[in-house]
Amino acid sequence: MANPFDLTGKAAIVTGANTGLGQGIAVALAQAGARVACVGRSSMAETEKRIAAVGGRSCAIAADLVTIEPVRRIVDETVAWAGQVDILVNNAGMIRRADPLDYTEKDWDDVMNVNLKTVFFLSQAFARRIVAQGGGGKIVNVASVLAFQGGIRIPPYTASKHGLAGITRLLANEWAAKGINVNAIAPGYCVTKNTEAIRQDPDRSEAILARIPAGRWGEPEDMGGAAVFLASRASDYCHGTILVVDGGWLAR
Repeated sequence: MANPFDLTGKAAIVTGANTGLGQGIAVALAQAGARVACVGRSSMAETEKRIAAVGGRSCAIAADLVTIEPVRRIVDETVAWAGQVDILVNNAGMIRRADPLDYTEKDWDDVMNVNLKTVFFLSQAFARRIVAQGGGGKIVNVASVLAFQGGIRIPPYTASKHGLAGITRLLANEWAAKGINVNAIAPGYCVTKNTEAIRQDPDRSEAILARIPAGRWGEPEDMGGAAVFLASRASDYCHGTILVVDGGWLAR
């Protein structure tokens, strides 16, 4: 029986693949056999090096996802490189911290644009291509445990992740019959640039760690298995699932 987690012959787009969770997911998809188009604003050299080290193939696509301008180009460049596109991982995200009394409109708009608006329109561009191909696409959104909680000092981040959970379910309802699976991963507190500020705050870091039953912060590699599952045939009957990968944070 064929391995249901095998992604050989598939082509994936991973946004925000230059570092952190996106890098971990991109490498995991490559290990499973997918060709990976790595999307982001900064250099993808380290990610591409790691993909090559596991025998994978990749290409880098430069794009600033604070606007929807590059969404069609991302899909077109992936298809031009790989000949097809099968998987979209909407991982790119932005977080800006401030007291809600002081939060600016620009910071609100930038976070919501990257975390929610561009996710929807990139998913739309991807889905149009999949429908033209006759179905068989997988969309994996990277949400957060803050899709279930409020958090502090991150108003648009929390709003965007709640919204992303809703969009995941909405698109699953709309596109399941079109042969597109739409699901999401909800990571817990992980070692990334987005959490650097709170990891450097001794009180906040200690309080967070004390609540995680696994006894450690998550690593980007911890998201790889969940991403491969949701991108593979193993998840063919999953639609609108929010898969929590948080070391037990929400169970506490």
